Amino acid sequence: MIQCLFLRMNNPMIEFQQATFLISAAKVEQLPPDTGVEVAIVGRSNAGKSSVLNILTGQKQLARTSKTPGRTQLINLFSIDDKRRLVDLPGYGFAKVAESIKIQWQKTLSQYLQERKSLKGLLLVMDCRHPFRDTDCSVIDWCLESNLPCHILLNKADKLSYSQQKTCLMQAEKAIAEDNIVSVQLFSTFNRLGVDTLKKHLQAWYKI
Repeated sequence: MIQCLFLRMNNPMIEFQQATFLISAAKVEQLPPDTGVEVAIVGRSNAGKSSVLNILTGQKQLARTSKTPGRTQLINLFSIDDKRRLVDLPGYGFAKVAESIKIQWQKTLSQYLQERKSLKGLLLVMDCRHPFRDTDCSVIDWCLESNLPCHILLNKADKLSYSQQKTCLMQAEKAIAEDNIVSVQLFSTFNRLGVDTLKKHLQAWYKI
């Protein structure tokens, strides 16, 4: 009992519901000091990143959601406490914006991933009906090359039948079978499928 209490004291449960908006940045240089621990959420513009962030924190309006994919055009940081942050990165691959803006988003995303030392893990959100698109695979390849843990959320699982969910997860696990730093789970913001599993996974990444 004493040993268990000691472990909890040194690695307290993260209170995601305490998350508050910190800053929006158009460039990496505008971000706060590169200290503490950050976990970033990335994915295609229609994958449901903002909804994932909202359901994780239990705050419906923390990250703006829209029926128009690509609304997240900045790096949005949310503070969990004075040492831990969630980062909502610009979506890719779908937004109806000028090509020059898309190129700038890509540069900003690349710079953040390559230079941010406080980044300890990447949540890659995919639509489970259309997983592992080219850009998704590029993100996974980058994580492998950089030895950065990547956890895939097969989002919108409620759109599939139970048997289809099992097949989708099985195929995803097979695709990443040899990648020790990449993991995957089913997820749904509609019926909260996988929310507790995600929180337990993030607990390890946020350990200080």
